[in-house]
Amino acid sequence: MTTDVSRPRIGFMFDRDRRPEELAGFAATVEELGADDLWVVEDLGWTGAISAATVALAATRTLRVGIGIAPVALRNPALLAMELATVARIYPERLVAGLGHGVTDWMRQVGAAPKSPLSRLEESIVATRALLAGETVTMHGREVTIDGVTLVHPPAVVPPIVTGVVRPKSLELSGRVADGTIIAEGNGPAELADALTHIEHGRAAGDRPAHELIVFVYLHVGDDPARAAAETGEMVAGQAAWLGKPAEDLFTLIGPAAGLPAKVAALHAAGATTVVLRPLGANPGAQARTALEALRNA
Repeated sequence: MTTDVSRPRIGFMFDRDRRPEELAGFAATVEELGADDLWVVEDLGWTGAISAATVALAATRTLRVGIGIAPVALRNPALLAMELATVARIYPERLVAGLGHGVTDWMRQVGAAPKSPLSRLEESIVATRALLAGETVTMHGREVTIDGVTLVHPPAVVPPIVTGVVRPKSLELSGRVADGTIIAEGNGPAELADALTHIEHGRAAGDRPAHELIVFVYLHVGDDPARAAAETGEMVAGQAAWLGKPAEDLFTLIGPAAGLPAKVAALHAAGATTVVLRPLGANPGAQARTALEALRNA
């Protein structure tokens, strides 16, 4: 793990569309290449994030593994804390627990859409952290009910709890109660500055000692624009539609390797403490290698 504050942590995402059987090998590869982090995804119908994180941790020795993100609407905080505690005990100081609202339509598909998404997220974070800290928790909130629950095996070190959120009220909530915020793919320095305004407003009302700003960004290294468009166009267009922006306005690391260092430096200058690259197209291991070489040689 890096301790060099002059640069951000560099991580890679194991894309949800890749077969689960590839995860252990990819995790080992990015660790060998010198990455700081590996991040896994939990989207409805794909894979479970806690099981995926455990596979990645078991395949590596020092890599930090992040969950980006587990929807709190799907998970009772007591069960979530039990699962996270087990992983954090076995792999201390290597797990980051990312939580979020979940995609509203997906939550409706499984009958899990909360009446108050903001309350569900905040109450889940507060209850989960307290349980992980070994406290006996009683909470009768708008969305979460826990009555006198204590973990028998809490971890020695409580893993950071970060959120993957987008809108101003959720960003403020994250600043108030979370240890960090994940910013979704497509957002660049200008969007980070805006997000930090809301996060810092929340932090002023909270009590968290520090806040990690984690930025996910699409990666495709190559000199052939046509190939890049063929391998990334559908994903970028879908994300642009979700963010409500033209695809050409999304901030990405799609292009020649020489352009990567300046773009990562711009994210860091805007406040990103961790930059997670999401390789698109074939051979993500080769993409990771090329990206890290470009960043090291800058």
